[in-house]
Amino acid sequence: MADLDFSRMASDIKRWGIDLGFQQVAITDVDLSEYQPHLDAWIENNYHGAMDYMARNHQKRSHPDQLLPGTSRVICVRMNYANEEENSLEPMDNESSAYVSRYARGRDYHKLIRKRLQLLADKIQNVAGPFGYRAFVDSAPVLERALGEKAGLGWIGKNTMLINKRAGSWFFLGELFTDLPLPIDAQESDHCGSCSACLDICPTQAFVKPHLLDATRCISYLTIELRTSIPEEFRKAMGNRVFGCDDCQLVCPWNKFTSKTREEDFTPRHQLDDCELVELFAWSEEEFLQRTEGSAIRRIGYECWLRNIAVGLGNAVTSAEIISALQGKQDHSSAMVREHVTWALARHQV
Repeated sequence: MADLDFSRMASDIKRWGIDLGFQQVAITDVDLSEYQPHLDAWIENNYHGAMDYMARNHQKRSHPDQLLPGTSRVICVRMNYANEEENSLEPMDNESSAYVSRYARGRDYHKLIRKRLQLLADKIQNVAGPFGYRAFVDSAPVLERALGEKAGLGWIGKNTMLINKRAGSWFFLGELFTDLPLPIDAQESDHCGSCSACLDICPTQAFVKPHLLDATRCISYLTIELRTSIPEEFRKAMGNRVFGCDDCQLVCPWNKFTSKTREEDFTPRHQLDDCELVELFAWSEEEFLQRTEGSAIRRIGYECWLRNIAVGLGNAVTSAEIISALQGKQDHSSAMVREHVTWALARHQV
């Protein structure tokens, strides 16, 4: 390995990554000390809420070499997932239609990206011989956006998303931890300027200040991470958002540079980009499990799925169809579902 030209290898790795379907590949070191104070304060203020996994082993998040001993470099990749180039808040005005966050409309990205990272590792091993590595895709204590920013994939914007000036923010991230002494790339500078569109649009005012998100107020957290009742103070603001929220990305000026994905797996399934709330609420648990197979949506479970949709139905314009759908779940076996149905019916003065 001592005879290897690591500069050439870095160039090859980036080329191989593009050939495998990633839109960008970049390399950074493991020094995340500048991000540690922000993470510590975020956890201390309980902005992570019920996401206990964020607090567990959080030292490893800012010390990649503790997560995988011997790691000296991280190969960072990004993959576009948007199936549309237009960014509009209009879908939130269609109150009877469910809004599912763009990233979750197709197949779950974790396995796809991890498989591609393994193929990249195999290519590296064919040249370098056996080396230490491990692939991560939002699956371990990894500060993905911090590593992506350091590697030059973009900058962490005021909405805490990683933003690329040529691609916006509609992309997934993945990492390959390695012990290869590869040359590192330059960090991207911040290009948010004085813009505050993302902060101003947030329905629940979840941003404490630029770059600081109180996750316990975020609709993505409330509909995906929270497993108990959604606090009433946020239900009206949720509107028709039943899984995640994209508002802060939809208004970001940099997303005018969005490029549509070429990955067929990210194509919306079961019309999740345009489906009526009543229709989704009618799914049985068996139908939920069948139609969310291989989807990121399945992780919240059927009970939370109904909880979220009940809130959406409570925010919709009153109709006989909506009232009938809600009344049909008044005796549901889940106390949490019944409570949200009762709230929704009260919104319709029933």
